[in-house]
Amino acid sequence: MGDDAPSDRIISLRPAAVARLSALAAASPPGQVLRMGVRSGGCSGLSYTMDFVGSGSVAASDAVDSYPEVSGGLSCAVDAKSALYLYGMELDYSDALIGGGFQFHNPNAEESCGCGKSFGV
Repeated sequence: MGDDAPSDRIISLRPAAVARLSALAAASPPGQVLRMGVRSGGCSGLSYTMDFVGSGSVAASDAVDSYPEVSGGLSCAVDAKSALYLYGMELDYSDALIGGGFQFHNPNAEESCGCGKSFGV
């Protein structure tokens, strides 16, 4: 995350996540929005969700943050319920063979599973 990034974003991006999201956004159809959230399930009770969706699926009640540091610009939509669990989270990325992929550093999580894709509060 650069020094010029807004501090009131729900989710901040580490440099490796910016690079990976730039590649994914370039391969996605124009006008896509990154939707992040949580749902019940996973090893620890709640699991992270993350997908590109059309901008028409963004609800008026969603929190939307812009990430101009992602190549081509990117918006991220988070529903109100998920925002409570994700506020302050840092998204990172690793291309390691074991444990690679997006990594969620969530200060709201009281426990996390070994795979890092689910958490409990």
